[in-house]
Amino acid sequence: MLSTIVQNSVYIVSAFLFIIGLKKLGSPVTARRGNQLSALGMLIAIVVTLLDQGIMDYQSIAIGIAIGTVIGVGGARIVAMTAMPEMVAILNGFGGASSLLLAWAVTITSYSMTFLQSFTIVLSLLIGGLTFTGSLIAWAKLSEKISSKPMQYRGQNIINGALLIAAVVLSVLFVLSSDMAINYGYALIGIALLLGVLSVMSIGGGDMPVVISLLNSYSGLAACAAGFVIQNMLLIVAGALVGASGLILTNIMCKAMNRSLKNVLFSGFGSVKTASSSEDEQGDISPITAQDAYYILESAQSVVFVPGYGMAVAQAQHAVKELGQILEANGADVNYAIHPVAGRMPGHMNVLLAEADVPYDQLKEMDDINPTMSTVDVCIVIGANDVVNPDANDKEDSPIYGMPIIDVYNAKTVFVLKRSMNPGFAGIQNPLFFKENTRMVFGDAKDTISSLVAEFKA
Repeated sequence: MLSTIVQNSVYIVSAFLFIIGLKKLGSPVTARRGNQLSALGMLIAIVVTLLDQGIMDYQSIAIGIAIGTVIGVGGARIVAMTAMPEMVAILNGFGGASSLLLAWAVTITSYSMTFLQSFTIVLSLLIGGLTFTGSLIAWAKLSEKISSKPMQYRGQNIINGALLIAAVVLSVLFVLSSDMAINYGYALIGIALLLGVLSVMSIGGGDMPVVISLLNSYSGLAACAAGFVIQNMLLIVAGALVGASGLILTNIMCKAMNRSLKNVLFSGFGSVKTASSSEDEQGDISPITAQDAYYILESAQSVVFVPGYGMAVAQAQHAVKELGQILEANGADVNYAIHPVAGRMPGHMNVLLAEADVPYDQLKEMDDINPTMSTVDVCIVIGANDVVNPDANDKEDSPIYGMPIIDVYNAKTVFVLKRSMNPGFAGIQNPLFFKENTRMVFGDAKDTISSLVAEFKA
């Protein structure tokens, strides 16, 4: 076993790496280094813990690192960028499941537990179980294994409320009991797993970025509680950092949608349909070919790209960057407008554009780009829908009314690249498509952008 001084010293170094890594994640320029520092901190913390407890020797640890590296690198290579939201959801679920299993292992192997241990075991079981099944449902919705529409039914809040009350009662019995603790624990796990399913099933696809962020926070809180269970200070610190950062990000996402967390969790966004937002006659669209779009772009002095999930589906980010470079060489000022909830996970568009090596200084936040949108010659919307929907500003009876959007309709000309006229992930029609300054360019986004690139090169 290692001395307490050595172990605590390494834990302090690991915690320092976590904090510095988290700080660096705040900027696209330093995000990769921040991720590497955090991973290094976790690696040395795990190695020291295993050696201290006498669980594994150096040879076994090296074998484990090699196996984990192969799996990690293989997963990073195989998983497409379009599937990144689903991967994040699954990883959140694994985090919750790990905390649940750790707490349950302590429960079935301990003859006596302190009040603090019993209390934190309850938290680990409840939060970990809810995170696990909730993340699985989020994965299924994001990957379209099940419908993205919210599943709502009569008496839903009553049932959920009854389950929460039952969870509280069982938690009290678990903490106070010694003989029946395991039986109460089984019941707690069952309720937690069921709550995870019911809570995420009732949330619409348009709110999935917020849900992903919230589940990430839950996984951190479950890990923090598990740290108290096994009295490991570094696990407490790491879990608290993940939980706190996830809650902060969730709050930012809710503000970006002008909605409260309560509204996100219980309103069933996407299930509401109103005449003004989906069924009214919108008018006629104005389709345009890529060749005709080229003639307009060729004379444009300022161009703004607005990426959405459609860009991810088409894997068009590299073609978009190439077109942006050509436009710059042609004398245009090029920028990329990023909405906080564009895509299906926090920072989705930033990740895609970073993969294509788009210059960071060209990525503009919504609040920075909107005041200048009226001066933009051409705004190219690539697969985005809800984050550019004017109903958010104009229609009080729209489900998205009040949600801050990118005001692309103020640009002199708007090109909307879509496969069809189908509504976005939230299921709401977009009147932007019918405005006089909007031209619809139908087809695969990557093919359309590549055609524009070919026109410029010709």
